Amino acid sequence: MGINVNTVYTTVLSILNKEQRGYLTPYEYNLLASQVQLEVFETFFEDYNQYLRMPKTDEEYASRIEHVRDEYQLFEKFESASANTNPSNVYTYPTDLHRLGSVFYNGVKGSPRIQLVSQREFRQLNMSPLTQPSETFPIATFKDNKLTVYPQITNGNPAVTSVSDVKFSYMRKPTDPRWGFYVGDLGQYIYDSRTFSTSKLIIGQTFTVFPSFPVGTTAAAGTYTGVVTSTNGVGTGCLLDITIAGSGTITLSSANTTIKISTLDNSSGYAVNNALSVAAGAFGSLNNGFSLRLIEAKDLMTKTNTTQGSIDYEIDDSQRNTVTMEILKYSGVIVKDPGVVNAAYKELAEDQANEKR
Repeated sequence: MGINVNTVYTTVLSILNKEQRGYLTPYEYNLLASQVQLEVFETFFEDYNQYLRMPKTDEEYASRIEHVRDEYQLFEKFESASANTNPSNVYTYPTDLHRLGSVFYNGVKGSPRIQLVSQREFRQLNMSPLTQPSETFPIATFKDNKLTVYPQITNGNPAVTSVSDVKFSYMRKPTDPRWGFYVGDLGQYIYDSRTFSTSKLIIGQTFTVFPSFPVGTTAAAGTYTGVVTSTNGVGTGCLLDITIAGSGTITLSSANTTIKISTLDNSSGYAVNNALSVAAGAFGSLNNGFSLRLIEAKDLMTKTNTTQGSIDYEIDDSQRNTVTMEILKYSGVIVKDPGVVNAAYKELAEDQANEKR
């Protein structure tokens, strides 16, 4: 299980406050979180290299090698090339490749492993009939994140090649953590626990009724939170905050009714041009259902148009203390006693438990 991005941030802020070292903004924290996670991730490979040289044990829970493998197994992938111009023997690395393991020639019988060599080595190997590339022993040169594989596939007339001809076994890079937030009424940053997704709606986005409220639509004035909606698409979980100005039961219009995506929203699966609808009886004695304008690109999360939506660390929770200490180090605070961090986590857990009472 990955490390909760909010747990680390609140702990870091608690220690910075205790040490009177100022404040770490969400933007600064997200940058440091990405850097620290990548550094910890890279230590897995260094540790693995060292453990292979050390005396080993097969005892359960005691094997250092197995522990490191458990740490990085989440990031192992086996994928096709990301691009190939047919017909061609040039194949582009997968877009998320971070550390290359092995490459296999899936386009020929038996999917043999491809030997990766430099241009100089290839010319030397190609000079001898014994070492020339073959379908049994393929060879590839690499440059600019591309492989040129020999021999080229000759199946078909004319020959047909595709990205699936070559399979890459590799490690991807961890996804950058993201502490998502929206701004409260007092200007404070409020943590958005929703997982970031481009199919989620942005809290606070204003929607208008389309084309207008049905004639004679009435409801009791007031503020309603978490109003349930339906859609013509596959999306679920969209909740609205609706405010109706006035008193008593009134006829609804665009002048007296404000509709926004709720802070309680837990939407997913929405897309541009999906329609949202509110059913009769959904709030305040509403007598008629109504439809809202179509969802636009500005209403959905992207990493550039909103700070909302969070992404937890992908490295295991066992690395939480290390991540916290490293972020503090980048922030100019050196904590020599890990007990300080553990105490901060304990205080955070108690605060969260009190909030639920």
